[in-house]
Amino acid sequence: MTSCTGKGMNPPASADTTVYIPQAPDYADTTMWITMDMDTECTGADIFYVVSTWEKDWTTDDGHLCHYADVWNPGHRQRMATEINRIASYMAPGNRFYAPYYRHTTIDAWVTQNEDTIQQRTRLAMADVCDAFDRFQAQRDTLRPFIIAGFSQGGMAVVELLKHMSDATYSQMAAAYVLGYKVTDDDMAQCSHILPAKGEKDTGVTICYNTVKDVKYVKPLIASSSICINPVNWYTDATPARLHDTITITLSPKHHVLVATGYSASEYKPYRGIINVGDIHSCEPWLYSECLQKNINVRAREWRKGVGRYRLSD
Repeated sequence: MTSCTGKGMNPPASADTTVYIPQAPDYADTTMWITMDMDTECTGADIFYVVSTWEKDWTTDDGHLCHYADVWNPGHRQRMATEINRIASYMAPGNRFYAPYYRHTTIDAWVTQNEDTIQQRTRLAMADVCDAFDRFQAQRDTLRPFIIAGFSQGGMAVVELLKHMSDATYSQMAAAYVLGYKVTDDDMAQCSHILPAKGEKDTGVTICYNTVKDVKYVKPLIASSSICINPVNWYTDATPARLHDTITITLSPKHHVLVATGYSASEYKPYRGIINVGDIHSCEPWLYSECLQKNINVRAREWRKGVGRYRLSD
């Protein structure tokens, strides 16, 4: 099954012929990846991470507007690498880590808050990610478990990868982490590979969460999810969990979001009125990093115990 556009394809032609589409990445080229092998005992997982949104709309030297990151542009690469390397600092230890550069759509698509615009512009980005994943899958040792994870637009890509991968590939997946994005009923109806995580140890499952200061701040565009799990205690009910001694994280079963109390999140400034405005979107991969690092290793071990067959927690 597949939900991505054709490999290496650009989006449908735009009525605006001045829009610039950057050159496609070549995922056979090692410069299109950030990779780290920190699995010295060969007991970990292969982690495929998809970076979030870093670019705004920009204009080429000859005046063409572009809605996408350019994987050949040193500045764009450096900004993506900033997030990827920080993620790798806690996801890579004990594992093999892979993160592709891709032509993610710019933040301006999300600022429109128009689902049709976002879906149209992200087709190219999702196709790049699927191409990269296929390369990742083709070259890795398929006797090892893999984990896919992504933040924000990268979380959207994780949902699309679950739809894209074959059943045989899915059987090798220990878990999927959708950080700061939604999983909808429609997604689950379309894709039997999306099984909501029920606890700390189940495998072949999807972990999804979004964090707010109050449920009134849920942003439907990214956080109106049909599933959620608390990454601090790995419960799906309203049992509160203590984080870093002073923060309480409580899941709202009605709204499928995490509510954080005792946390100012002042380090995350509001951006263009769409994120960090009562929601705490920018915290998702960082606030829970210790919990995620531990859980990735737990689910990889559980996958190995089950020889790739997903098993729900007792």
